[in-house]
Amino acid sequence: MNEPVLARLQHLMALREEVESLGTAGPWTPPADWLDEGTHLRLLLDVPGVDPDSLELHEEGDSVTVAGRRDLPDHVLRAERPGGTFTRTLAFPEPVVPQTGQATLNAGVLSVRFEKRHPTIDVHPLEGEQA
Repeated sequence: MNEPVLARLQHLMALREEVESLGTAGPWTPPADWLDEGTHLRLLLDVPGVDPDSLELHEEGDSVTVAGRRDLPDHVLRAERPGGTFTRTLAFPEPVVPQTGQATLNAGVLSVRFEKRHPTIDVHPLEGEQA
């Protein structure tokens, strides 16, 4: 193999290692889902291993910001799970009543329930009536 090609391959391998290590010690982004529960919206955020005391939740206008920290264990030989701090700002998919968020943490999932400003109400016709 000629020298320029070998040097280029070594450079690409070094870049790959740098990219793979980026997620291990810096900011990361936990995945999130919004659920429609009729009169409420529910935010689900995957935060396994996050220190519960580090979790912060702030509502402001039409969005909510969640922040926290997951520490990496000492003496890690290989890391695929990201660690460090995260901050995630999510827009409400529908208007909510301010400061109604109620949070719980169960099995590594942060669940925050917000009261809708304009709840979705299913109306079913009475028996014998036409819709």
